[in-house]
Amino acid sequence: MTQPSTISIVRLTPKVCEIKFSNPPTNLIVPETVTRLHEVVKALCEDDQVQVVLFSSSVSGYFFNHFDLEEARKLPRLPGAEERPTWIDLVVRLSQAPFISIASIRGRTRGGGNELALACDLRYASREHALFGQPEVGIGMLPGGWAGERLPRLIGRDRALEAILSSDDYDADLAERYGWVTRSLPDEELDRFVTGMVSRLASFDRSALAAAKAQINRATLPPDTDLLTTYEASVESLTWPGFQARLPLLRQRMAEKGIEEVESRLGYYIGLTHVLPPVWRSLLLQP
Repeated sequence: MTQPSTISIVRLTPKVCEIKFSNPPTNLIVPETVTRLHEVVKALCEDDQVQVVLFSSSVSGYFFNHFDLEEARKLPRLPGAEERPTWIDLVVRLSQAPFISIASIRGRTRGGGNELALACDLRYASREHALFGQPEVGIGMLPGGWAGERLPRLIGRDRALEAILSSDDYDADLAERYGWVTRSLPDEELDRFVTGMVSRLASFDRSALAAAKAQINRATLPPDTDLLTTYEASVESLTWPGFQARLPLLRQRMAEKGIEEVESRLGYYIGLTHVLPPVWRSLLLQP
């Protein structure tokens, strides 16, 4: 039996599409997610009617999570001599698409999920329920291409260093203050505000929207070659001794506490997953 896709797409109007992420219980990114999302975004880029694409989630507590570390080495590449990583082609296409992409973020948004959100043109976050983070460095590896290149351009070098090096979780209000998201809103207002923005943009001229976006892209987006370099460095980091030592500790923490508990507070638990002498560890873990 064919497994259902981890994403779904609904044509809300001729000009508006909604893409929903759905890989319960924690919305991890798996190879099928990348392949299918790439197919959908590529098709939408070729659709002359689409003006606005909305990204949301059907999994409570999660917008779009990090890559499934057990599947990270299986992420697809496009056929051809260069074998361009599908993920890089996806985020580049999305950031340069002739439509406007909006992320309606309610829940945890980390790692690759945060990279996807950063590739969207506008990001609106639930003040009570959205969390953001790049957990890679805390488990001994590197972000996979977009966070390390895009985030510093949005929030500045110092804050990007803090976010990526600490591997901690950031709430929506702090993310808004940093410039990580476009706007944070009370959860009860999020859907209404996003619906209004979608309707407003869908009522405008498509060519004007696309041209204005292209102008801003030229001033703000990283070169494609830098993204490829960052992605390949991330793949290489999966072989580093630090990652090989920390991944079993994270697995152990999940076995002890449960996957959903650890994923819900990943920034906190990554801070406890250290390869340290027992005496040092006991001092760090003291309340």
